[in-house]
Amino acid sequence: MSGAVETLRKEFAGLRTGRASASLLEPVSVDAYGSTVPLHQVANVSVPEPRLITVSVWDRATVKAVEKAIREAGLGLNPQTEGQTIRVPVPELNQERRKELSKVAAKYAEHARVAVRNVRRDGMDMLKKQQKDGDLSEDELKVWSDKVQGMTDAHIKKIDEALAAKEKEIMQV
Repeated sequence: MSGAVETLRKEFAGLRTGRASASLLEPVSVDAYGSTVPLHQVANVSVPEPRLITVSVWDRATVKAVEKAIREAGLGLNPQTEGQTIRVPVPELNQERRKELSKVAAKYAEHARVAVRNVRRDGMDMLKKQQKDGDLSEDELKVWSDKVQGMTDAHIKKIDEALAAKEKEIMQV
């Protein structure tokens, strides 16, 4: 269950909120050296200013491929090349784009909730099997079921809190 919450936090880190973040370019893959590799394997990503990401490409031959990968990543970014450094200005978000990002954040949160509920279902099935096998009494089953439900409720609450914080961050002008 904690894994689902942690995955959600990583997905939220990649959602653009109008501020530059190195994690914004994490999903970008570059066609270099005859295969597709993650951006962090061919360049160094840094954030010198709140509205700018700089990508320092290690190999001059891959600069064009990195620029193309960032442009075509579907992030709405327009990189500008200066030698082996690529500057990626992060534009201001408009209201329509903020609403779209809120919907994407809600979708990520729902996937995390489903993952937590799947873990709960697996745990309950295991407890019922143990009771059926005679390893667990009915009273013990009730106690453990309540504990599993309590953990589920706590993790779903964490997911809801993370979603509320992210939506507030996205909608902040």
